[in-house]
Amino acid sequence: MPVGHERSRPIDRRVRVQGRPVDSYPALPPEAHRGSVRRVTVVGEDVLSRPCQEVTEFGSAELSALIDDMFLTMHVADGAGLAANQVGVDLRVFVYDCPDDDGIRHVGHIVNPVLDLPDPGSRRLIDDYEGCLSVPGATKEVARTDHAVARGFDKDGNPVAIEGTGYFARCLQHETDHLIGHTYLDRLPKRDRKDALRQMEERCEDVMAQRAVKAAQLGG
Repeated sequence: MPVGHERSRPIDRRVRVQGRPVDSYPALPPEAHRGSVRRVTVVGEDVLSRPCQEVTEFGSAELSALIDDMFLTMHVADGAGLAANQVGVDLRVFVYDCPDDDGIRHVGHIVNPVLDLPDPGSRRLIDDYEGCLSVPGATKEVARTDHAVARGFDKDGNPVAIEGTGYFARCLQHETDHLIGHTYLDRLPKRDRKDALRQMEERCEDVMAQRAVKAAQLGG
């Protein structure tokens, strides 16, 4: 998921890492410094359209390296979140570095997430522009709830519960959708989906060029 429509990471350095407040945090997370850039999959590839597999082995060097690579890949692509199948890996993992509507920056990862949403009777749906790093260059309005909790584990198998409101709630829903084989295009009417694919066709080349420049700058 790209950084939101007319949003950027906040200047206010209030930050929550893995759901816990910290006094300060670098613009480029430590994981990204350790990582390598991977290719981002594009809508239409099979790995994006099937449910991902549960992670069964925690604390492994392979899982840590995947998360590091995902952080750097997300930052190179100016993303707010990235799921493992977006780098071609069929596992239930996503990373995020995303502001909420109160200017708090949320940074972390979650393994095997399960999403808790408000009951339908109390659910508040917000229409806002949404994009996807696997649908490069396209944005469309999507209805999402303004509150969500993702429950799962960190890479070492410790339980985590990440609460999001506003734009960060949107991010948690978007990335969890990826892990069940859906993109935001699946939530659009046929006409809007067609328009999003047209936007991608027109803008994809420029987006990829921008990513290549940033990857070179970050040494990826």
